[in-house]
Amino acid sequence: MRIAVLKEHASGETRVAATPETVKKFIGLGAEVAVESEAGATASISESAYTEAGAAVAARDAVLKGADIVLGVQAPDAGSLAGANSGAWVAALFDPFCNRELIESYAKAGLEALSMEFMPRITRAQSMDVLSSQSNLAGYKAVISAADEYGRAFPMMMTAAGTVQAARVFVMGVGVAGLQAIATAKRLGAQVSATDVRSATKEQIASLGAKPIFVESVEGIEGEGSGGYATEMSEEYQKAQAELVSEHIAKQDIVITTALIPGRAAPRLISDAQIATMKPGSVIFDLAVAQGGNVEGSKPDETAVSHGVKIIGFSNTASHLAADASALFSRNLFNFLSAFWDKEAGKPVLDEEIGDAVRLTQGGKVVNERLTGAN
Repeated sequence: MRIAVLKEHASGETRVAATPETVKKFIGLGAEVAVESEAGATASISESAYTEAGAAVAARDAVLKGADIVLGVQAPDAGSLAGANSGAWVAALFDPFCNRELIESYAKAGLEALSMEFMPRITRAQSMDVLSSQSNLAGYKAVISAADEYGRAFPMMMTAAGTVQAARVFVMGVGVAGLQAIATAKRLGAQVSATDVRSATKEQIASLGAKPIFVESVEGIEGEGSGGYATEMSEEYQKAQAELVSEHIAKQDIVITTALIPGRAAPRLISDAQIATMKPGSVIFDLAVAQGGNVEGSKPDETAVSHGVKIIGFSNTASHLAADASALFSRNLFNFLSAFWDKEAGKPVLDEEIGDAVRLTQGGKVVNERLTGAN
């Protein structure tokens, strides 16, 4: 069983799909691991660290030759995987709903695409969930970046010259990223509030010491949405939420938006009119900017200024913490493959529940029900 680890070529991608730690673990299972030259350079991992862990470090062609499994962060073009065995698995991020042509090319090439975004959100797959691990870091980075742009202190400070008031931080969307944003802002000493369409998140917000801000007049989602995500709300709820947010947002110094709906453009949470009510010098970090944005006027990797308010957001937030993001991502991949490792076969053998969930292509066809529309 040969596992190939590739250098990322997507613009702005600094992560790597395996670290020396996971290389050692794969070798411990009996696998042979080959790593493309400079694959870990942007994540502060040297080639010598990979060789010391037992991996062969070589050029891409040599790494792919005879590969049974290819590991990547962002799925490479199928045409760049020449040399891998017929039917080889490629485990990576595919963005399946937006990259149908890429997926079709994998089917045509006879490769088995395993989309880590489609990992089911069930208890036994928690350690394999790359979206959660990367969102956790993204929520942290969003607050740190917003704090850097804000230009003022976060905590209350009592000084001989007078009192510096604590920054007011409002987090919109309380999934994994939102919860980490709340926790990070609290650790920095801010006065934190948060909102979500899922009423079940009220207790989570309060448990972190933040103030829940919720629509009370219109019913939201009582529990979790599909797969732990929120779903799109009724027009009545959206109107009530917009009114509530407009009133609250005018008092905030920092706003972090995190709302995403799988397979759809990010929902618009903040309009330009609402931004106009904020104080000059305030900052909004749009974590959903790469999926269309929660904030009117937000642009990936740019600082937009509207009514004196700075609007920022990264197209790949986790990549701004490359070393930690790579460590967590690579552990997710190892946990995934090792959970199904068949010692007698000397390779992983996926079950139906998780295997069918993440498998996009097999036998020259697109087979995932979420893409084919099969019931």
